[in-house]
Amino acid sequence: MVIGIIGENCSGKSTLADKLAEAFGAEIVTGKDYLRMAKSESIAAALFKKKLKSAVSGDNVIYVISEQEHVGFLPEGAVRILVKADIGTIKERFKARMHGVLPPPVEQMLERKHGAFDNGSYDIVFDGVNGDPSLVIEEIKKRL
Repeated sequence: MVIGIIGENCSGKSTLADKLAEAFGAEIVTGKDYLRMAKSESIAAALFKKKLKSAVSGDNVIYVISEQEHVGFLPEGAVRILVKADIGTIKERFKARMHGVLPPPVEQMLERKHGAFDNGSYDIVFDGVNGDPSLVIEEIKKRL
């Protein structure tokens, strides 16, 4: 099974991924971690796409995505989950990651990217602030 967890920075993707990995015994791949598969980026991407395609009916893989171009890596049959959070929460979480300081250019970047994934096609939409991961786990189990 392949689960794509898609959303903006600091929306709650990693927290959800950890819960799902625990429930399904899945490997978590984040962002460009796939680049470790080969020295060439294009070869690594091809190998990773092949791995994801075979995992649809095999090993459990969770791919955590925060960049638009990586959504296209998800094969047909993958469960697509959009993780959403309000811009205020995203800014606060990012600020905490940056040791309490959110520089104006970073704040502007977060504002520009906010909502970038909203028009995609998803199987599940998860509230990364108040959502209950156990409900996502149950929804995925229904699909198995």
